[in-house]
Order: sequence, then structure tokens, then C-alpha cells
Amino acid sequence: MLRPVELEVRHLRALCAIADTGSVHKAARQLGMTQPSLTTQLRRIEQAIGGQLFSRERTGSRPTPLGRSVLSRARPLVAEMNALVSEAKEAAGRAGGRRLRIGSTGSRAVSGWLRRLHARLPETDTTIHMDVSANTLLQMVAANQLDAVFVHEVEGSPLRFPEGLELRVLVEREPQFVALPSAHPATVKEELDLSDLAADRWMVDPAVDGDWPGLRRVFTAAGLEPRVVYGDYLAASDLVAGGEVVTPCQPTSRPRPGMTIRPLRGDPLAVRLVMVSRAFRAGPGSPDVPGLDADALFADLQSAYAEVAWASETYRNWLRRHGVPRPEGPPPKGTAPTPPALHIPLLRPLSAPVPA
Repeated sequence: MLRPVELEVRHLRALCAIADTGSVHKAARQLGMTQPSLTTQLRRIEQAIGGQLFSRERTGSRPTPLGRSVLSRARPLVAEMNALVSEAKEAAGRAGGRRLRIGSTGSRAVSGWLRRLHARLPETDTTIHMDVSANTLLQMVAANQLDAVFVHEVEGSPLRFPEGLELRVLVEREPQFVALPSAHPATVKEELDLSDLAADRWMVDPAVDGDWPGLRRVFTAAGLEPRVVYGDYLAASDLVAGGEVVTPCQPTSRPRPGMTIRPLRGDPLAVRLVMVSRAFRAGPGSPDVPGLDADALFADLQSAYAEVAWASETYRNWLRRHGVPRPEGPPPKGTAPTPPALHIPLLRPLSAPVPA
């Protein structure tokens, strides 16, 4: 039997996360926990309160009347604690040195971005926060918990951009490729049709904002109803290599043994890559890093993305077929080349319908 717990702020954060995401699975990902751990924690919280806080339904978790009552009191407490921590960290940053806090939903360009920022700002404490939810990262910028984030917006599933933030578009329409087993018969083709994979199981991570609605929209437009399994993209590589599933992937993804990456004909799956930041301040008394602004952050991100884009053989071939010129930057210094920005032309407007 589970022993009840005394409620702490972390428990209130967990309840708010479940309510905001609509699912224990998504909330666990957001909180950096496993789903079983969060489920156990929720049961203990409910036991301590003495009633059920969420009803478990096929579509997710919804607050019960008791849950809504608890959440109405919990949210102000969590917001106040977040503000306290944020203000304390900002004060500590002013006293102990400059800080830069960036975030991302995940990309091979992130490591290069960090490398460039460290080189640009050697005396600055630069930290990275990763989250599969772009909307969560945007809210963290709005709450002054992060300074800038690099996120993707799935075509047809717009993100919720808080007011007062600055948005810079890195790639207006980045094609999404497919990772499939190397033994799959379709690998003989350099470019795949969705119909080539209609009989396969497709893995999608429902915790990633927009991914499943975007994939479902593309299937519907193509008149397909393939089998779909839900899982974590971190585990997808093993399942793909083992011949169990196929899965959408970024064009900069690096294949592993047993896996092949191919583009889709017509590029029906696409995302918009953006950097969103708060407004940087300048002048005496500003906590911001001297000489750093959002344009400098974005320039380093552009350079990092171009580096990984042209390093990927499959993406490099796609870029050449679509007439994207390879950028010519300064000679590489050591092992850290710094090519200029990659400019991918807009192949189809973001709002245009996807062809069948």
C-alpha cells in the first residue's frame, strides 16, 4: 500500500504539468521523469488529498471537480515559486557573472551552436535546457526562465507564441525524411513515396508538439491508414534498426547500423525552424552579456545548422537536387569549421495543402 506524502511544490508542479499537457506521459517527459514514477507520485498525492484528481480517459487525463479545485490553488503557488527562483537566479547571475540560458527541442545543430557560443562568450555561463515540447520552451522564455530557444513548428500545427517575444526564421520549410530498416525493400530507391511504406508500422512520439497531428494529416491527404505505434524517439532507432518500425526523422539525422534514411517524394512532411528569444537589453545596469544580442545568437545558430546540413549525405543530395548552393565560408579552423548560413528556398507555402 502506498504511504501518503506531505505535499511539496514539486507535487504541485506535477499536477499542473498533467493538467497542462493532458496526459501523464507528456507530463513525465516535461518533468524529466518516467511515466511509472509520475503515476506512482500522482497516486500518493491523491491518497494524501483523499480523492481522485484526474480521470483517466482514452484521450488523456482530465481534472475531476476536486482536481480543478486543487489546481486553482496550486497554480498561483507554483507561479510564485517559479518567480522567486527566477528572480533569485537573475540576482545571482548579476553578482556572480553573466549567464546565457538557451533551450531546444533537439537537433544535431545544438552542439555546434553551443560550441560557437562558448567561443564567442568564454566568460559567460551558457546553459542548455532540452524539452520535446516546443510550447513548453516558449513559455519558459516568456517567464524569463530561458533567454532564447531553437524549436520546430510542424506544418499544419502552429505553435502558441507568447506576446513580447522575438522570432527569427532559420528555415521556412525543412523537409522531414524517414528512417527505415536497411533491409527494407524500399531502400533501393533514392526517394520514397508514402505508398512504399503503407504496410509498415510508423512510430511517432505523441509528446512532441504537433508531430502526430502532422503525420496523421499527411496520411489522410494520401488516402493511407498505416499502423501507428506510440513511443519515445530515443528508442526509435533501435526499433528501426531491428526492422520493427519506420519513423519520421530530421534531414540532418545520422543513420546508425541497420538504419537507412530517405527523403519522401514531394516532401509532404515539413517543419519550420525558428529561434525565439526575449528582448535583450543594453546599457548600464543590464543583466545581459555585453555585446550580445539576438542577432548574434541567430548567426551562430545559422552557422551550426549549415555545418550539420552539409555533413549529412542524404540531406546534402536533397539540397543539391533542389538547387541550394553550398555556402563558401572561411577555411576551417582546426576541427570546428564555421560555414555561413544555409538558405533553403521556400518550396511550398506553409499554409498550402499537402498533395495526395
